[in-house]
Amino acid sequence: MTLPIYQVDAFTSKLFSGNPAAVIPLEKWIDDEIMQKIAAENNLAETAFFIKENNNYHIRWMTPLKEVNLCGHATLASAYVIFNFIEKEIDKINFNSRSGMLSVEKNGNYLTLDFPANIPKPTKRPERLSECFKKEPVEILEGGEYLFLVFDSEDYIRNLKPNFELLKQLHPVHLIVTAKGKEVDFVSRMFAPNLGINEDPVTGSAHTVLTPYWSKKLGKQKLIAHQLSERGGELICENLQERIKISGQAVLYLTGSIFLYF
Repeated sequence: MTLPIYQVDAFTSKLFSGNPAAVIPLEKWIDDEIMQKIAAENNLAETAFFIKENNNYHIRWMTPLKEVNLCGHATLASAYVIFNFIEKEIDKINFNSRSGMLSVEKNGNYLTLDFPANIPKPTKRPERLSECFKKEPVEILEGGEYLFLVFDSEDYIRNLKPNFELLKQLHPVHLIVTAKGKEVDFVSRMFAPNLGINEDPVTGSAHTVLTPYWSKKLGKQKLIAHQLSERGGELICENLQERIKISGQAVLYLTGSIFLYF
């Protein structure tokens, strides 16, 4: 069996920045174990697989270690592949997923994700928080699968050097650290060492939690965000209360084939 593969840098207009995702279109689902091995072999934060279902698509996302419920950058990358290689005449895609129906619209050079909002709520302080961070967060919240820590300094977020073994004990899935931005509305970083992703370069799904918080805090419906990873990423976010729109660009890195002969 031979499968097509694309690798796309998402949430960036420049190659070798943003968040790289592998995208694998399928005619029908293959064995879950094989998909997970492909994701591990790709060794990227996410590999997206999708099939066509009538007029929509069904999408799934896998890290090198496990399948996840939602991934923004790999959805953006998948939409880029569909718009540019599979259905060039369309400007909107609907994806069925573990997180319900998602959509992506093409607006010039930008692709806009429409995702469900995850409004963060205050939560108890993790026991080993002070071992992980030299500074006490201003707020500690939880939204969806994210522990959400708000700090008072963009510089602290930018220069943070976390101990990933300690972070594994803080939260079983994802950890966001965020602060008000100097030149943009807010900045963030996202860590998921328990999923095999010490730091994710740009995390679309994290902004379903970040956007409602900063929209309320700053009194703005539309916000500009930067994720301060080494590769960096830019996102335009819009708070629609129960839904979040997240816009970004994408750049193709490679196309190729996967050979599955055993």
